[in-house]
Amino acid sequence: MPPPRKVDLLPKELRVWLQDELRARGFGGYEALAEALNVRLEEEGLTLRIGKSAIHAYGQEFKDYAEAQEKAQDEMRAFLEEVSVADEVDVTSALFQQLTTIAWRLQMTMAKPDQLPDPRGMKDLTTALNNLIRSSELRAGILKAERTAQSEKLEEAVAAGEIDKLAADKARAIMGFG
Repeated sequence: MPPPRKVDLLPKELRVWLQDELRARGFGGYEALAEALNVRLEEEGLTLRIGKSAIHAYGQEFKDYAEAQEKAQDEMRAFLEEVSVADEVDVTSALFQQLTTIAWRLQMTMAKPDQLPDPRGMKDLTTALNNLIRSSELRAGILKAERTAQSEKLEEAVAAGEIDKLAADKARAIMGFG
């Protein structure tokens, strides 16, 4: 197994600082960034020094990751604007099955010491699984918003004289939010 990259040896707060600086500098200015990081490392009393090429390699990888995250968030926002509760539950179920399958395959791979996966990928997978499991709050919010919209449509129909209040109340009861 190869030794860890120097950037991966940074304390968490300095890695977060580096990621923030990469974004702020538009994923450029690696020479000045290397100097600033090494000054911070020295101030922290650490002997670790990181060159611009190592920061550049990490920066490109982090940029790809950040862009993928941003794209995923944009797609999720668009999805949530159009999704019904039934669709969201189906998609969540499918995503959970996919992530579970990937996790199982990784576990099987890890049984072979010569084929160990990248630990960063394992961390990302674990985070994704945890986030998906916690998505019940999201589903509850979507359900509440959909029920509110349906209730408002019923109120509009009552106000327009299309149905009477008793019928609207019965409809709410039948739909489970009366």
